[in-house]
Amino acid sequence: MMTRSVSEFLKDLAKAPWLRAPDTQKIMQTLGNDAVRVVGGCVRDTLRGLPALNDGDIDIDMATTHPPEDVQDKLSAAGFKVIPTGIEHGTVTVVANERNYEITTLREDIETDGRHAKVRFGLDWQADAARRDFTINALYADCDGKIYDPLEATGTSGLADLEAGVVRFIGDPDTRIAEDYLRVLRFFRFSAQLQPHATDEKSLAACVRAANQKDGLAALSGERLAQELFKLLSHVTASHALELMDGAGLLPFIFPFTPAMDIQSMRLANLINIQETYFFEADTLLRLAALCPDSKAVSGQLSEKLRLSKKHTKRLGAALDTSCNPVCYMSAREMRRALYVSGREAFIDRCFLMWALDEKINNAVQWRALIAMATSWEKPDFPLTGDMMKTAGVPEGPEMGRVSQEVERWWIDSDFTEDTFSIIERLKAVVQATIL
Repeated sequence: MMTRSVSEFLKDLAKAPWLRAPDTQKIMQTLGNDAVRVVGGCVRDTLRGLPALNDGDIDIDMATTHPPEDVQDKLSAAGFKVIPTGIEHGTVTVVANERNYEITTLREDIETDGRHAKVRFGLDWQADAARRDFTINALYADCDGKIYDPLEATGTSGLADLEAGVVRFIGDPDTRIAEDYLRVLRFFRFSAQLQPHATDEKSLAACVRAANQKDGLAALSGERLAQELFKLLSHVTASHALELMDGAGLLPFIFPFTPAMDIQSMRLANLINIQETYFFEADTLLRLAALCPDSKAVSGQLSEKLRLSKKHTKRLGAALDTSCNPVCYMSAREMRRALYVSGREAFIDRCFLMWALDEKINNAVQWRALIAMATSWEKPDFPLTGDMMKTAGVPEGPEMGRVSQEVERWWIDSDFTEDTFSIIERLKAVVQATIL
């Protein structure tokens, strides 16, 4: 929650590290201060007093009156690497030392199907503001930190809405949503952050109507859904945003199953509280796992729906695998066994998910200790070798793998003994009983 008003943060914008950064200033000076402005998230969040904008990893969006080809030529001549990522729509990406800059020529939509828009370029800042999604995202700043609120001329104001914590679509909500149905999810993400208990009724009603226009939402790609969902999950208000979306009937467009929101939302809220309270990383993939029932089959369905990477798919499946169910009071020996079988990442993920369901607050000390021990654990190498098995009389082929697994199970039960003699004796016993 902000303790200062937006108006009090206005004077801080000129000192914002992202705006004062040499690359930012060089780009804006190269294009000309009257011809380029920063727009969107950087301006909005700085005016809310969010410290995350000090992070050098953030990308910065800019708008300019220059045609995209001119932007590319001017900045390339100034020594920047410029990529024509969407030049047909007026957008280029500048790769600088600390961050990327996405620079888009002023434009207005002339045709859209809810996923792709045909645009034309122009010089009108008010027309550019009018085509954006929410009033709070149509605030611009020049290189000196001066704020421009073009919508003010139309009787609305992004600054006033940001001050009041109001998230509202620009112009007609149904029209804005039809231009890009992903804006429905963005509405709930921003609403949960700014106005969690008093969403704008006109905008909310339009989102509910959009939920009944199945062709629009269903046409969104899994990649875009995932990108927006992870942004939503990165905030402490994620569980409330999902509850609002559930009330609007939107969750079936994201999840290929019906989440038990009473349980899953509670687990997500508890997990976020754990991560925030004890300074753990705000792990969005783990937060996504908290929303799912514990089932590898479900994780596969969700990964396919959201087109997750192989790495994320594997991790999500392991996090929801009930073959590993740690308890906070497990012994060190039990922990080592579970770590070896499941792997460190999966075991720690399971610890967090089980902790989030633990109703006993005092168990936090044990969960933290368990996670700390697991984090420092190093997986031991299984000491049985092929030469040892050959010497013991194991024939080459499938029997090698079977005997190795038999001995490894015993070795795990022995708490990973380093006694070579004991390992060889166990090997001989297995060979005697099953081969010779």
